[in-house]
Amino acid sequence: MRHHLPQHVVKHVSRNLRFFKGLVSQPKTVGAIVPTSVYMARRMASVANPASSLSVLELGPGTGVVTKALLRRGIDPKKLVSVEYSPEFCAHLKRELPQINLVQGDAFRLQETLGDLNKNHFDCVISGIPLLNFPVETRVALLEDLLNRIPKGRPVLQFSYGPVSPIPAGHGHYTVKRFGWEIRNIPPAQMWMYRRPD
Repeated sequence: MRHHLPQHVVKHVSRNLRFFKGLVSQPKTVGAIVPTSVYMARRMASVANPASSLSVLELGPGTGVVTKALLRRGIDPKKLVSVEYSPEFCAHLKRELPQINLVQGDAFRLQETLGDLNKNHFDCVISGIPLLNFPVETRVALLEDLLNRIPKGRPVLQFSYGPVSPIPAGHGHYTVKRFGWEIRNIPPAQMWMYRRPD
């Protein structure tokens, strides 16, 4: 039956099956019921600067929808560092996108997870981590760590399914701004931008 289906349908079904496998095996690390839509992925990737001399740090790439959007935007695969916790998603990404810098590990412990890349600075951070699954103090600590790794004024971009920012204002030296709302995502999601003031 597979041979009678259009190739894009086969890829879509395969991606969803991988996603559901990751959801069942590690529910706390997966924050959605289906993978990120290409529309939201494109919007999130739009904040990355392909002309920057710095790499982009991506957290929680999952099945790689945002990762591919970053590459389509013109980010050099050698300058894309993607940190993924799930072994299943990592195995998939290694097959699909062997040219990127894929690191398996815990984004909340980046100093250990990044290893030799820990001292690198990045142009921006694109995050798909399901922050609402973690305590507020853990979210704030992660954001502070991320903002220390990028130039002042450059963004940490996070999407969330909650009605308000998953990292509240007033807990540190950063600004919070809603970047957009994507109704074509399932479920609809908001994107939030965090920056250190210039």
